[in-house]
Amino acid sequence: MKTLHGSNAIVTGCSRGLGPIIGGALAREGVNLAVAARSRGPLEEEARKLASQRVKVVAIIADISDPNDRAELLRHAQAAIGPIDILVNNAAVEETARFDRQSPETVVGTIETNLIAPMMLIRGVLPGMLERGRGHIVNIASMAGKKGLPYNATYSASKAAIIEWTQAMQFELEGTGVGASVICPGYVAEAGMFAGEEENTPSLAGASSPEQVTDAVVRAIRENIQELLVNPGPTRLLLALDALSRSLGNTLYRRMGVVDLYRPLAEPGAESSS
Repeated sequence: MKTLHGSNAIVTGCSRGLGPIIGGALAREGVNLAVAARSRGPLEEEARKLASQRVKVVAIIADISDPNDRAELLRHAQAAIGPIDILVNNAAVEETARFDRQSPETVVGTIETNLIAPMMLIRGVLPGMLERGRGHIVNIASMAGKKGLPYNATYSASKAAIIEWTQAMQFELEGTGVGASVICPGYVAEAGMFAGEEENTPSLAGASSPEQVTDAVVRAIRENIQELLVNPGPTRLLLALDALSRSLGNTLYRRMGVVDLYRPLAEPGAESSS
């Protein structure tokens, strides 16, 4: 999509974190927005800020893990701003814990929110995009989907699945005028799990700014880029070494301090992020 101005977009998870920043980047491009989240107060506040960019903005309270909420989100969004040209699946949940201590409800809820919900939302907007021969889907994944994080096994599985699902869809969408991209951030300063604690992130991994992630989103839509890794460290080299030898990749992860970083967070009573 070379021209974004005048397009209509849904952005999920828009009450905090990367969501409002992604919304702001699209609004500056002249994109009308339907922003969604579970938290009414924070979402409506962010929507008011986005509306200052002189685009149409509607705030829709929705729990995307609920099929009825998903259907209402799609109906309300299209009624308020028109046919959807861009869908950004940003909403996600994450719990840092040992897998054997995660409740079945948490496991199922993570997969429902991080994988099933994006797939079903895409299924809802895709027919219209294909009919018009124009549109773009952006799935916000994670570097955890490229190399699983210890004590984040369920989250890593959900993100790995959305990466591969997006790549499969790219084949199906060739020649249709509709594109699909997946964005894989690593540690994100100010808006991620370790916001305000960037000094605790592994030194080799580093931390990206939220603006680097949002720039990747806009670039992916404009240029129909299939996958963008957003991480300042030697990411591709580490992933290549991991693909060559899993044991080598695991050793590097340990030496980078990834295991030691997450292990204390997985202890009972430690705060987890969602």
